[in-house]
Amino acid sequence: MPDASALIIVGLGNPGPKHEGDRHNVGFWFADLVATHIGARFAGEQKLLGDACRGQLRGRPVRLLKPSTYMNRSGQSVRRLLDYYDAGVAQLLVVHDELDLPAGTARLKSGGGHGGHNGLRDIIAHCGADFLRLRVGIGHPGHKDLVTDYVLHAPGRDERLAILGSLDEAIEAVEILVESGLPRAMNQLHTATPRNATGEFGPAG
Repeated sequence: MPDASALIIVGLGNPGPKHEGDRHNVGFWFADLVATHIGARFAGEQKLLGDACRGQLRGRPVRLLKPSTYMNRSGQSVRRLLDYYDAGVAQLLVVHDELDLPAGTARLKSGGGHGGHNGLRDIIAHCGADFLRLRVGIGHPGHKDLVTDYVLHAPGRDERLAILGSLDEAIEAVEILVESGLPRAMNQLHTATPRNATGEFGPAG
């Protein structure tokens, strides 16, 4: 059943209530926000190894997936979805946390490496690297030895508000993506004023 026109949005995260609020799960947060935006509801899809739903975004079919594998096995679920719907990797937008961007910032890019992100690493291994990415800034703890604990814990209140604000802006950018293409979507998102740690626009302090 070919699905050549659909945009496939995969939010990355770890399954289960224990991880819902983790910084590592901002991809799931985004997928949930888009589902609400398009009036869709996630349901478990064993054949896809994840929770999935579908709808339309600005008139274009969209499929949403939250892998139920753990982060470092995300590629198994993504590969299942692409194969099941006979979809191409060029239709894929992967949403993930990004240590190299501050909270309150989101960026779109096409292709590239995994940058040490285990979810991206597994997707690249199963699907190749030529997919779109939405990088959601979560900030960096300051030292690489602190990263694992940092991403597997929830952000503080102000940081969470800043992240959620960037996700709202990212939804607008994805709407532009489906209507007008990647360059315009990138221009919209990358020229937006970053939100500071209180969720407001502008520099902190």
